[in-house]
Amino acid sequence: MSDETVLRLSIEGADPLLLAGVNDVNLLEVQRALSVRASLRGDSLAIVGPPEQVERAGPVVQGMIDLARIGEAVSPEDVFRLAGDTGTNGNGSAESVLANNEMRILLPGLRRAIVPKTQGQRDYLQCIAANDIVIGIGPAGTGKTYLAVAKAAEALARKRVRRIILARPAVEAGESLGFLPGDLQAKVDPYLRPLYDALEDMMPHDKMLKAIETRTIEIAPLAYMRGRTLSDAFIILDEAQNATGAQMKMFLTRLGVNSRTVVTGDKTQIDLPHREASGLIQIERILPGIEGLAFHYLTDVDVVRHRLVKEIIRAYAEDQNG
Repeated sequence: MSDETVLRLSIEGADPLLLAGVNDVNLLEVQRALSVRASLRGDSLAIVGPPEQVERAGPVVQGMIDLARIGEAVSPEDVFRLAGDTGTNGNGSAESVLANNEMRILLPGLRRAIVPKTQGQRDYLQCIAANDIVIGIGPAGTGKTYLAVAKAAEALARKRVRRIILARPAVEAGESLGFLPGDLQAKVDPYLRPLYDALEDMMPHDKMLKAIETRTIEIAPLAYMRGRTLSDAFIILDEAQNATGAQMKMFLTRLGVNSRTVVTGDKTQIDLPHREASGLIQIERILPGIEGLAFHYLTDVDVVRHRLVKEIIRAYAEDQNG
């Protein structure tokens, strides 16, 4: 059609399958989200549509190409997020992807780099690099724990610390450890499973098991931290909204020489009997202003799971505020 324009972008250096996805699912998402047609021909990707839509789609598709060039498998959620980045802040998605690439984490035995996918995630990694204690607060799916575990694995691989310690309060919605079968370890393992999952995504399984066996990596309930001094360690407290004030104070005062701590939590998912009892709420009130300790807030904009997760989080927030 005469009122349509064509933009061709080089995909040289990018794996076409990583870029387009299985059955061209990512190109179909470009079509759905941006009202243009996208097709791969040889070493170029063509975008066809009304001039204003093609202009908007250009940075989004370039961002997809840049992701594929660094070995990242592009997903429909990436397309949705890149389209949102371009529409909301005017920053070119390609520039955003390249800036995120500067913060990528390379781990031994991992074929792909771990790369922040939003500016909020990039700022979070910079915050962890610049402070000894970081409190990361935000909704589900924003990468709070995943990126913290990646930084811990990087610090261990580069011998900046001698061990990783991952802790979680053994409190979940409406459940009691006493009613679970098995010994104490069997009872707490389900609560710690998300931390195992994150680690398994970052190192070969046998290497992870050996590290846990030698206690180079320790995954334990928060209660196990009492009375210890944690030196030469990268320490993460996950689901910190379910730590009481006393537990939080106990945990934060375990910090030893040459150690770094990241605390992650979601204030909308407190499972304690009384919300005000949350240690996360308390430290948010009393700790700001301490040098070397920083708070970083992630929002629904930083959600990198299925795009419906972002919509669900927003719907709950609107219901709570309305």
